[in-house]
Amino acid sequence: MRLIKSFGFAVNGLRLCWKEPNFRIHLLVSAVVLVLGYWLHISAQEWVLVLLCMGMVLSLEMLNTAIEHLCNLLHPGQHPVIKLVKDVSAAAVLLAAFVSVCCGAIIFLPKLLFTFQNL
Repeated sequence: MRLIKSFGFAVNGLRLCWKEPNFRIHLLVSAVVLVLGYWLHISAQEWVLVLLCMGMVLSLEMLNTAIEHLCNLLHPGQHPVIKLVKDVSAAAVLLAAFVSVCCGAIIFLPKLLFTFQNL
């Protein structure tokens, strides 16, 4: 019963994140990448890397959202330390997204170039 409640809390967390525009953008990009990976027949190893990158970005976006909400609760006004925490949290998402784009470029660009050269 306790496990079922925990799962319910996690699903509720997903619902809350769905309300965040940045999370939806990351999900949309993830969906495009999944379709592209299917279309280009990427290898199992490439799928693992793509899925890990997607999980990393989405998870960090969720943590960023949680941190922002907690900061807003603790200190609703402007505060230099709260700004630092929020900025670093957002930077973690940005770094993960940048690394993911680099990995995606390594995986997808050669396949896309090959595909369009052979049209």
